[in-house]
Amino acid sequence: MTRQELDAAGITDPALRAAYTACRQLNARHGRTYFLATRLLPAARRPAVHALYGFARWADDLVDLPEETAGPEGSAVALDRLERRLVDGLRHGDSEEPVVRALADTAERYAIDHRHFIDFMASMRADLTVTDYPTYEDLRGYMHGSAAVIGLQMVPVLGTVAPREEAEPYAAALGLAFQLTNFLRDVGEDLDRGRIYLPADLLAAHGVDRELLRWSRDTGRHDPRITTALRAAENLTRGVYRQAVPGLALLDPVARPCIRTACVLYGGILDAVAEDGHSVLHRRAVVPRRRRLAVAVDGLARVTGARLHARRTARGGTPAPHGPAVPGTAPHAARLQEPHESREPREPKERETV
Repeated sequence: MTRQELDAAGITDPALRAAYTACRQLNARHGRTYFLATRLLPAARRPAVHALYGFARWADDLVDLPEETAGPEGSAVALDRLERRLVDGLRHGDSEEPVVRALADTAERYAIDHRHFIDFMASMRADLTVTDYPTYEDLRGYMHGSAAVIGLQMVPVLGTVAPREEAEPYAAALGLAFQLTNFLRDVGEDLDRGRIYLPADLLAAHGVDRELLRWSRDTGRHDPRITTALRAAENLTRGVYRQAVPGLALLDPVARPCIRTACVLYGGILDAVAEDGHSVLHRRAVVPRRRRLAVAVDGLARVTGARLHARRTARGGTPAPHGPAVPGTAPHAARLQEPHESREPREPKERETV
């Protein structure tokens, strides 16, 4: 599959092929939902997605290195080194570091704005010192670099049927929705790292603070105030999905099944959190494998239909959508249908990370 993807993308240089393969392995190992959804894209576009998510995963892992693994230099020095390599790689279109090499090549092929990568690194650096966010607006400032820019990076790769600037707000909102989903699912794990990503004012509105969360995590006891606050965080996240959902129709039709599937899978995480009584401080919410399989089958069916339609359209001479039938052109983004709102009989959903 890797060879097919690289051949389809026109990536022939052996070192570059190895770099993209390394990114694909990172995506497969750490981002199961993203990896599954990516397989629904045309083969030629998959390596670019692996490069974008592989780099993001790698940088994020540097932030969370335990002290004994990070060594005397620590995560801050490791991030500094990575950012220097990133800036140099983007400037020259190449790097000795394989993940940066693939990222730089993808940025050049799809004309991705370099500022998105710099903003991403700024948010990674914030994780080294910032442990909570007073308001949702404060959190959104962090999420611009950690999540919204991922959606913006994806826009040129996916291709759209509208100008890029029209699609970008939806793509950014979807990035926020995915990350808010992760924040809710990972409340307990993040707390163990000393971080709280749920806005302090949202928690305080229900009588919750760090001390109460820590008490509940340590004792395994539930408090109704925490459940109410987590339910409010779930509702906030579903609202962001509703803002993003009108973007799917702006996507190149052959790319829609990928993003739609990611939405359904991530919406499934919210459903799992709710079905488990918002017990995320004590255990991670898990989406049943059968739901994941049902979503994958549905996505494959949609891909088949979209590709057949694209072939008929091409024979009929209809203009192609904006975006990358050939890498190197800069496309646009996405408009969805509320997949996460439906329940299992109609629209199974799933779980994961970015």
